Amino acid sequence: MIRAIVLVTMLAAVPAGAQLCEQAEFRDLYCMRLLPTAGYDSVVAHVALSRSPGPFTVTMTADGRMVYAPIATITGLPPHHTYVAWAMPPATFPRERLGTVTNGTTELRPIAMDPFVVIVTEEPGGRIALQGQSPSSRLQPADFLRFALGASNDSMPMTMRMGDTTQWTMIPMPPGLAMLPSEMALRPAIAPLLPRADSAPEAHPSRVIHLSNGDTLHLAAGVVRRHVAGHDAIMYAYNGQYPGPRLMVHQGDSIIVDFANHLDQPSSIHWHGIRLDNRHDGVDPVPPGAEFTYHLRFPDAGVYWYHPHVREDMEQNLGLFGNIVVGPQHDEFAILDDLLVNDNGLVPYGRDAATHALMGRFGNVRSRHHFTAKAGQVVQFAFTNVANARVFNLSFPGTRMKIIGSDAGRYEHEAWVPSVVIAPAERYIAQVRFDRPGRVPLVSRVLGLDHLFGRFVPFDDTLGFVDVSATRAAGANDFETLHAGDDLARYHGYIDRPADRTLDLELETHDLPFVTQQLMRLDSSYFAPVEWVGSMPNMNWASTSKQVRWVLRDPATGRENMDIGWTFHRDTLIKLHIVNERRTLHGMNHPIHLHGQRFLVLAVNGVANQNLVWKDTVLVPAGGTVDILMDLSNPGRWMLHCHIAEHLTAGMMTSFTVE
Repeated sequence: MIRAIVLVTMLAAVPAGAQLCEQAEFRDLYCMRLLPTAGYDSVVAHVALSRSPGPFTVTMTADGRMVYAPIATITGLPPHHTYVAWAMPPATFPRERLGTVTNGTTELRPIAMDPFVVIVTEEPGGRIALQGQSPSSRLQPADFLRFALGASNDSMPMTMRMGDTTQWTMIPMPPGLAMLPSEMALRPAIAPLLPRADSAPEAHPSRVIHLSNGDTLHLAAGVVRRHVAGHDAIMYAYNGQYPGPRLMVHQGDSIIVDFANHLDQPSSIHWHGIRLDNRHDGVDPVPPGAEFTYHLRFPDAGVYWYHPHVREDMEQNLGLFGNIVVGPQHDEFAILDDLLVNDNGLVPYGRDAATHALMGRFGNVRSRHHFTAKAGQVVQFAFTNVANARVFNLSFPGTRMKIIGSDAGRYEHEAWVPSVVIAPAERYIAQVRFDRPGRVPLVSRVLGLDHLFGRFVPFDDTLGFVDVSATRAAGANDFETLHAGDDLARYHGYIDRPADRTLDLELETHDLPFVTQQLMRLDSSYFAPVEWVGSMPNMNWASTSKQVRWVLRDPATGRENMDIGWTFHRDTLIKLHIVNERRTLHGMNHPIHLHGQRFLVLAVNGVANQNLVWKDTVLVPAGGTVDILMDLSNPGRWMLHCHIAEHLTAGMMTSFTVE
């Protein structure tokens, strides 16, 4: 008993995140072992790659580099010397000084590079005492002799017809990346599908609709014609608008929405993030040609959105989405999306199942936006990510930006950020000051993985521009002040409490092509916290929801997905520990969405979150953990699922009941 008490006392003094190397679930992707050199054989050391504090579950630089908070734990260093830790690329130049280390545990300066090497030198003199490589250094090129000869017999010819006038054709490779011939030959083993229409009206830009308490709105889902990347495409839209109408409502009001499904397949409208009556959540399909009346109430201020909850991988991606703004207004809105286009136009979807079931459908054509501002003006942006799978890393180069709110509320305190990391279904509110006249781009900069050559490749996407006029903005502002937001101090006490429930995120596959299985095994040596670009495109494209099953598992009962069956009492706070299993054939980040309720993100990878905000969707990094506190105040039966559309279609969902 005395030994146990001493151990707890010692651990309590250790910085948050230092125990990552002691826990099996983190040891592989978030820990470095430092190996001693000659003369230091008795030294044992490791560096935990902890979470760097910030408002997002992954912390990034504006140019797309992951930021780690390294914590060194060392025993056995000879006394009477000074030891300094350094980080550097594998080429060993340039070096970045992380700080002085001693025996025990030391928090070091952040590291923002991948891959990298950490060394510890004895000073003066610079003799190397310890050295180690980051987990991302394990990336190795694929075995050309094994895979370069072509695909296995179960892959399909490039233009094989699948019982439709549409046929599968080659999809584009992200620029700067390479792909093996055996992967290039892969095709989905299902029939392709694109919407068709003898005639369709041109899509109109989104319009703003102001609604008052008791008003009725008519929304119809139908086909439209759009021009995408030089191709005419038949797509979907609400009321003929792309995106759908932006709905402006007052907090506390209620409205009625009459929905008409003019598609040739079932559809629905899910009112994402809104704590409404369960009967009107929009998870039940509305048949083709049918109508349904939704009754909505808006108890919480925030930026929300609406979209189908039937074949989201296709219907949402083709244009069925729109914003809902409850309460305070914002200067500009940006709905972020992407579409997958090849030389023939839109790449088809799967007729009877989703394609891209492993990583989700990454597009190569991004949404474009144009804004205007005056010099010195502070602009408040509301960002919504409606992409199937893509996580964006948004910034305006040369400006200052602060984050003030997210899905369903304001942060406890505003914070300066170099960029906004926004996963599918998330929303963020940011303020940006444009000091100088000229054109400022809105960019998303990330590092994609070239799995063939084991390297990181920069991707720089321009999503729009802000034209800043020379006319100075009138009036002073207090942009430099970081204001307080929502008062959530009473919830901090839950951070250190044990979890009430645990949910494991896993993957099962069957009947995948031989080459896909082998490439996935090679790929599993390292998983980046976020899959930014879908850099194994054909392998991903050819995987369908008939071959891939994404799993939510309750480890306490062994039940999975829709069989979990949790029941909770109304007006309770439940702490949920979400574990994104490292031990899976292909690790992926997962944006987990909770219907009809709201939650707070308490911790990421065991590191406490000190700036809370109400959310309904959280990005869980690959191989990581996230603790959330669910505010279960809304009775009914509700869904919890991954918001990568193809993962949802591949089964990654469960339901729970609030009595």
